[in-house]
Order: sequence, then structure tokens, then C-alpha cells
Amino acid sequence: MKRYALVLALIVLLASCAQKKDIVIGGVGPVTGEAATFGVSTKNAMIMAIEEWNANKGVLGRQIKLIFEDDKGDPAEGATVYTKLIQQDKVVAIVGTVMSKVTLAGAPIAQAAGIPMISPTSTNEKVTLVGDYIYRACFIDPFQGTVGANFAFNDLQAKKAAAIFDIGNDYTKGLAENFKATFEKNAGKDSVVAYEGHPSGATDFKAQLTKIIAAKPDVLYIPDYYNDVGLIAKQARELGFNGPLVGGDGWDSPELVKIGGTAVENGFFTNHYSPADVRPIVQDFVKKYTAKFGAEPDALAALAYDAMQIMLDAIKRAGSTKGSDIRDALVKTSLDTVSGKVTFDANRNPIKAAAIIEIKGGKQVYKTTVNP
Repeated sequence: MKRYALVLALIVLLASCAQKKDIVIGGVGPVTGEAATFGVSTKNAMIMAIEEWNANKGVLGRQIKLIFEDDKGDPAEGATVYTKLIQQDKVVAIVGTVMSKVTLAGAPIAQAAGIPMISPTSTNEKVTLVGDYIYRACFIDPFQGTVGANFAFNDLQAKKAAAIFDIGNDYTKGLAENFKATFEKNAGKDSVVAYEGHPSGATDFKAQLTKIIAAKPDVLYIPDYYNDVGLIAKQARELGFNGPLVGGDGWDSPELVKIGGTAVENGFFTNHYSPADVRPIVQDFVKKYTAKFGAEPDALAALAYDAMQIMLDAIKRAGSTKGSDIRDALVKTSLDTVSGKVTFDANRNPIKAAAIIEIKGGKQVYKTTVNP
């Protein structure tokens, strides 16, 4: 009888330990490659969010463990690490990744496995159309491209515009397409006087810029990532373009000014938040992140922090780590975050405002906020 009681107690103890096993969340971002600063900010913010939850008893009475993988900004690598996280690490959810082209490689893998995921920053509208397990914390390209075009037309008083973009990147193509459509709606047919694509990895943009400048646009739209933007801006200025530059959230890196120097002055970009926002939730986040990592958080950090908060909140409300339960809880999200109040539309995209940031005196300066 004693032996039976001992075995029973051991079974109960093992079951209790199993119940207290860490909840494993996958994180994905490009900490090396063409968008490395984005990945570093993303990883830092995820770590900070999880540390805060763990310090407050975790979720469902269990601690949270983050396994973060570097996708290197490459779709093939992204597919590999998504597969690893799901099949080998047995994650219950994924927060990632940053670049739309990589997310579009990873999302089908998560969808097929029934693993809920939320991308912090992939703005291409195709991302969440992959399936009902796929969410995002950022606004989408149609909104961002529209905001950029409206700002160029209404605030900058531009009557003619041009665009240059990476033809190998779904993100940049989506922004350019939506900017063009909206600007021509505002200013009339053919008001986008030049529309030039460049190959991924290019460093010499003078052939495209020569055509653009010959068309005499009032504003130049550059929806590329910061490394290309800095080079394009320098070459555009060298060729004689002195007008304003407008772009998307891919500009949001301290490396932009280091690469572009004074060429990116009179530049404006749409973004998801501004550290100058006076809301207490923003200022508390900025203070904590800066103290922990020694740098002011960019929008990538804010959105990764928000994405992790949204996912953990959904797990808490679901009362479960089952994929379908988390998915169903995500649908019902209503949460105040650093980048604004988040609820989801029918396609699992958040409805939120956009900030316009100006490059002035080598710094990012908050310009205005545009509501949806």
C-alpha cells in the first residue's frame, strides 16, 4: 500500500512539474544582413517584454522562454528557422518576422502547423491573407503608401512626384504602388512623372535617378530600407535634386543619417510611433528600453514589444497554449500598446494611426500624426 501511495505521489509530482514547464515562444528577426539594426531592436524589445511578464509571475502561472532565431533578411533562411522553431523547439506561438518578404516565406509554415504568429513590422498586405493564424502589429502598405502620398500632396504641396524602389522586395513595391495610386488620385493622371525600379543589392542608382530628375518632380518617394535610402539620397543630391524626400518605416534606423548625411535632410517618412509621444505608456517604454539597452527605441522596438504583449495577452485570455485557442483570443484583442490602441479587422490587421517623422539637423523629429 505504501509503495502504491509513493508511486501515486510521484505521478502527481511529475504532473505538477509538467504543468509548470516553461511556455516557449519563438522570436524571429534579421540580426545580421541588410536590415540588421531592425533585428537587433526587435530582439531587444521581445526580451524586455518577456522579462517584464516573467517578473510578474509569467502567464498561466508559468515562466516564458524565448527562442530567438536570425533569419538574416533572407526568405529561405526564414523558412528554415520557422520550421526549426515549430518542429524542433515546439514553440506554442511565434512573434516575427520583420521583413515582409521573409514573413511571406515563414507564415505559410506557421499556418499549416496551426501555430499562431504575429509579425511586428511586415506591412505587405498579403501577409495576413496567408491564413487565420497570421496577425500583425503594424499598419499595412496601402495605408502607409496612402499616408505618404497625402502628406506629399497636402502638406508638401507637391504637384508632380517620382518614385524609386527595390523591384525585388514586396515591401518596397507595395509602398510604391499605393503611393502612386493615391498621388495620382489627388494630383491627376500622370502626376507621377517617373516610376523607376532598381535591382536588389544595387549601390549605383544614377541611371534611374537621371531619368527621374529629367522629369522634374516636386517630391521623390523612396520606400526602400535605410541603407539604400542613404545612398539614393546622396546620389540624387549629387545629380541636382533639391526637393523633399518621402518614404516609409524602412527609414527608421540611426544608420540612415550615418549613410546619407546631409542628403537625407528635408526627408520625411511614415512611422508607427514617435518617442516624443507624451502618452505615459510611450514614455515609460522609452525610459525602460533606453536604460536597459543604452539607446532610444525605434519603431521596430516599439512594434516588437507591442507584438509580444499582444501574443502573451492572448495566451492569458485563452487560458491555454493550444494554437486554435490562442488564435481565437487574438481575434478579440483590445489592448492599449505603445503604438496605440490595438483591435483587429477581418483580415487580422490592426486599425491604428501613423506618425510623420522629419529628418532635421541629423535627427528624427516628430512632425504630425495621421489617423486612419
